[in-house]
Amino acid sequence: MQKKAVVLLSGGLDSATALAMARADGHEVYAMSFRYGQRHDIELEAAAAVARDRGVAEHRIADIDLAAFGGSALTDPDIDIPETASDGIPVTYVPARNTIFLAYALAWAEVLAADAIYLGVNAVDYSGYPDCRPEYIAAFERMANLATRRGVEGEPVTIEAPLIDWSKAEIIRRGTELGVDYARTISCYQADEQGRACGVCDSCRLRARGFADVGVADPTRYQPGT
Repeated sequence: MQKKAVVLLSGGLDSATALAMARADGHEVYAMSFRYGQRHDIELEAAAAVARDRGVAEHRIADIDLAAFGGSALTDPDIDIPETASDGIPVTYVPARNTIFLAYALAWAEVLAADAIYLGVNAVDYSGYPDCRPEYIAAFERMANLATRRGVEGEPVTIEAPLIDWSKAEIIRRGTELGVDYARTISCYQADEQGRACGVCDSCRLRARGFADVGVADPTRYQPGT
């Protein structure tokens, strides 16, 4: 039987590349996205488009309410999205988001008898998020195999973060080789209702620099005046 993987799919550049890599690794892919109260939920349309393009076995969107807690510019409209680089952990960090997402993915993976969970976190071209670090991924994998029936019965799940030590240019280069259509993806923290990027948030800057560094035309649709 073909091995299975759950892929966390936000609709952004990194997660679309991670999904393509899971397919290239020989997995039957089950994609999971979240409507979590994010101000840029247009990304879910991008996630659905990527899932269709890549022929996933199933794509689920889970509804959770992280906006109930706030504490992030991505879930609280009263906190401005920063448009300049900042030091330390930025206000776009969503408290415990990756831990919550991975817990959902772990539950589905156990039901599916999937042996891997893929996510597109990156610790090189990233914004200082504590839940994008290699030590965090390793710790979650240890916990996952202590906390699940499959784990304690000798069928462990691996947490695959294949992009974690890559630059944005390296990610784009590999995704291009695998046929990822980056025009389908949305990375902007404040994309408009048509999915057009602001061009000035941290995510937009990292994305644009990646395309420039690798010498690939940037397919991102930007808002007028950007």
